[in-house]
Amino acid sequence: MRLNVEQYRHWEHKKVTLLGMSGVGKTHISSLLRDHDWFHYSGDYRIGTRYLDEDIMDLIKEQAMKVPFLRELLRNDWIYIRNNIRVDDLGPVLSFVGKLGNPELGGVPLDDFIQRQAQYREAEIAAMRDVPEFIRKAQTIYGYSHFVNDAGGSLCELEEPSVFEVLAEQTLILYIKVTTKDEEQKLIDRARSDPKPLYYRPNFLREHLAVYLQETGLQYAAEMVPDDFTRWVFPRLFHSRLPRYEAIARDYGYTVTSEEAAQVRSEDDFNALIEMAIARHT
Repeated sequence: MRLNVEQYRHWEHKKVTLLGMSGVGKTHISSLLRDHDWFHYSGDYRIGTRYLDEDIMDLIKEQAMKVPFLRELLRNDWIYIRNNIRVDDLGPVLSFVGKLGNPELGGVPLDDFIQRQAQYREAEIAAMRDVPEFIRKAQTIYGYSHFVNDAGGSLCELEEPSVFEVLAEQTLILYIKVTTKDEEQKLIDRARSDPKPLYYRPNFLREHLAVYLQETGLQYAAEMVPDDFTRWVFPRLFHSRLPRYEAIARDYGYTVTSEEAAQVRSEDDFNALIEMAIARHT
């Protein structure tokens, strides 16, 4: 979707997809817009509540059944377990993806990890293909004027061009780009201080797992400390994603910097940010 500044300014029902690494402010901006008649569509929330809900629940119940006390309660239907995912707390989705490494240290075995990665990829593709329908629902059912798609940080890894064609046809894509070394280091330091589960392209995972095992002298993924591998791989994943984001923005959308996005304090600021990006592109 390509617009000039005047077209965007007078666009009656604005529809925007926010693209970028986790931590650049997509969810913060989306939450801010929620108070100004924007429907906030969270890709990861949709994944957790629709496409991976049963898988997440099965994983939780599998772990609960290992505890004799909980096993008896579950088998007799005396308790139930519910997935309590929230837009600003995606814990159940992250727990399902997990971290590769020693199961005794909370890691996920390699075969299971690869399977969960594939399930997550399919779920993210499905969630993004739901965007047109949720644009319709946002207007006709919930009565929102505008729509913001808060896309996951792994969107650039999907290698599914049809997803971006759908998003570009239905929404204006705005890539929030990290442009300074300080901002880049801040994201990396944050990820290292609190390692979160991540999605990796299969080729990326295979290549970097081999390098990590060689560097550490380990033979198997099951010997790895999960957090150690996640900390080691994140900067490499970060830099591998940058050209992918830039290619999407070049082909389908517009770009602003993370510093510019950080200045957004209101709906007017957000619209001004997009108008600046459009003007810069033309």
